[in-house]
Amino acid sequence: MAAQAQSFDTPDVHFNPGGWGPTEDDLPKQFLDVPYAPFGKGDRLGRAADFTASAYYQQKQKYRRERDARDRDGDFKNETFQFKHDAAEDASFRLVDTAKKQTGSRFDQGFKKPWQMRGRGRGAGGRGRGFGGVTYSKGKGQGQGKGKGKGTGTGGKRWGRGRGWGNRRPHVQKVDRGSSVNVRGSWVCVEEFDLGQLNKLSTAAPEASDLLWAGELALYDDSYDRVSTRTQKPLQRAENREFYYVSTTDDPAIEKLAEEQAGTVYGTDAIFSLLMAAPRSVYPWDVVVQKLDGVLVFDKRDTANFDYLTVSETSHDPPKSLEEIEEAKRFDRRRNKKDDDEPTSDINTPDKLSIEATMINQNFSQQILSDKAPEKMSLPNPFADTENAEAKPASLAYRYRKFQLGEHALVARTEVHAVVDKRGDLQKMTAFALNEWDSKLSGGVEWRQKIDAQRGAVLATELKNNSCKLARWTAQSILAGAEQMKLGYVSRVARTNPYDHVVLATQFYKPKEFATQITLNVNNMWGIIKMLVDLLLDKDDGKYVIARDGLKPLVRIYAVPPNTFEGDDSEDDDEVVQEEESESE
Repeated sequence: MAAQAQSFDTPDVHFNPGGWGPTEDDLPKQFLDVPYAPFGKGDRLGRAADFTASAYYQQKQKYRRERDARDRDGDFKNETFQFKHDAAEDASFRLVDTAKKQTGSRFDQGFKKPWQMRGRGRGAGGRGRGFGGVTYSKGKGQGQGKGKGKGTGTGGKRWGRGRGWGNRRPHVQKVDRGSSVNVRGSWVCVEEFDLGQLNKLSTAAPEASDLLWAGELALYDDSYDRVSTRTQKPLQRAENREFYYVSTTDDPAIEKLAEEQAGTVYGTDAIFSLLMAAPRSVYPWDVVVQKLDGVLVFDKRDTANFDYLTVSETSHDPPKSLEEIEEAKRFDRRRNKKDDDEPTSDINTPDKLSIEATMINQNFSQQILSDKAPEKMSLPNPFADTENAEAKPASLAYRYRKFQLGEHALVARTEVHAVVDKRGDLQKMTAFALNEWDSKLSGGVEWRQKIDAQRGAVLATELKNNSCKLARWTAQSILAGAEQMKLGYVSRVARTNPYDHVVLATQFYKPKEFATQITLNVNNMWGIIKMLVDLLLDKDDGKYVIARDGLKPLVRIYAVPPNTFEGDDSEDDDEVVQEEESESE
């Protein structure tokens, strides 16, 4: 029996000569009276309504929309879906304010001109007005303000804003941090990316294995767990200890591992932790990378301030340099027309604070160790000076670890500072110290008043002011495979004394849990390293410099000549740059 052929009715296809889609005559009934307009992902949608914005913000947005409209002149604008003002609907809406209306004396508000309403301030010590400055009175009797006016009162130091005739703003010195390394004309920028892009990277944390152990491990003195403001301990100087900050290429253990082809990427925990915490950095930095026969070596310059700790790097009001302090004093002298011949103190400049914080961190890591004999590792300290018997290396262990990062084997030299006895279980630990230099200038809290009862508030303030430093310490602890991380809180004996300090408190943290507490993503840390490794392995053999810009949140990778930074070459950077600039002129 032959199969019966099925019928097929051809649909009616209407031709639209003016575009695509159905015409108005052939539109299906279900789409009648439905507004339609072509829409693209690149089209901008207008604001529907905003009842919470202030008048200033609305006016600012109006200017911005007008400017954008001028810039996009000629582009398609989807008028169908734009907000259209409905006068009838607007008339039916009424905003009811149930708050009490504040009434004042007619002598305060009734007879003032608009420019007289600006900048009036009061204090318990009196009323004053000045030319954009600050008026105050102090003590009994009359107090002369910084502006034009006087104030009387019996209170203490009372502040009020004076009247600003010229709408002047306080003098703000723009911070120009420059660059950590002088970029020469022969350098070629091969890559450039924003720091914010690094936060989007992610990869699984690699498996780690030990290769070598060197140095010694001492036992932690648990008496420092009971330190408080009442039982504070003076910070002692480890004058008989030597601290070594050896670069990757100068490490004999890494050189031996490279000969054995233990990995394809080599570096130290200090270098890798800086790259992992790069999105939080504010100060400029640079890392030197050498690529040869498919092997990457992450290194540092000999003259770089790489191993010095930063202080209040991420603070809203970071420490001012000596030049900025002098400029502020000159501005105050011009404004007040007074001579101030007092010498400027430089103990709170970024460079001096960095040296002070590094010294505190070194001394703290040695002071918290017990007097028991340390455990010797399989290899002695590879950097100890055998010729000088008096130079005793600092008590710590170097742990050389191998991380299988995808198809690449990463070898890192990490540091373990001690072991701590946790209920009979000896756990490896790292030790770091936060320091308080001047709470008034740093915008923080007074440690001696808060640290015993509100230690979390102190840590939150430090996380705000030293986010990058805490992230680096956490990354170093994770790289070292430490089960515990010890944080010490060290403060000056006096605000003006940067040489004598006391330990006010200590606290143990588990590195991975602390990373979660400070919103440090471990997968993102390794994602940054993997991106840089993959990027540099695709480049030609040679020397590269990864540099963070001092003014903009940018990271650039430069291809540099092979002999850069070798010998006396790095010391003459300034002269070479000046010569190249003069030749270009």
